[in-house]
Amino acid sequence: MEHVTESDIKNMDNLYRRNLINSCTGYKSANLIATKAENGATNAAVFSSVVHVGSNPPLIGFIMRPPTVPRNTYKNLRTTRYFTVNHIHENMISQAHQTAARYEPGISEFDETGLEKEYLDDFYAPYVKQSTIKLGCKYVNEYHIKENDTIMVIAAIEHLYYEPGIQMPDGWLRLEDAGTVAINGLDGYALPVLLDRFHYAKPGQELKSFFKKDES
Repeated sequence: MEHVTESDIKNMDNLYRRNLINSCTGYKSANLIATKAENGATNAAVFSSVVHVGSNPPLIGFIMRPPTVPRNTYKNLRTTRYFTVNHIHENMISQAHQTAARYEPGISEFDETGLEKEYLDDFYAPYVKQSTIKLGCKYVNEYHIKENDTIMVIAAIEHLYYEPGIQMPDGWLRLEDAGTVAINGLDGYALPVLLDRFHYAKPGQELKSFFKKDES
């Protein structure tokens, strides 16, 4: 196997290091976070750091890069407290990735990329219409990560929308059927294929699959 040390990483070209370290941790979630400013201007940005924090209460988190330059997403959700998380669908990856471009303040990524915004149930922030799974969230708290000056934002899920037919009887959403993609590194998009799903693991008990028939 190839072996890279901490010293090697420190001496790498910046772009090479970013590509390596961003991809070595595995596939990440692929989402568009959409916000609306107090003046009505909308914003959408691709994020690969959205994670589950808890289910009761339903909480998510995501990482904001250091606020050394204007961050419209961060500014909007702090002032209005509302934003949406929209799964990136396989048919919208180029449009979603284009939101990473540094547009001038006041220019909406929705207008520039062809993504469509929609408003549901009087929620303040817009959703991405093309997305098949979307969450309406409210800012709850944030934590400064001093090691690299980033911010972990914590939010509550207030609304959840998903396409009919992708939910299993136990509540689980089959993301493969929703066309949800994952991100590999900074700029690679992949369509995962479900291999198996298992029942709750317990010590001393045989692990059982939801999909494979018991051959005993």
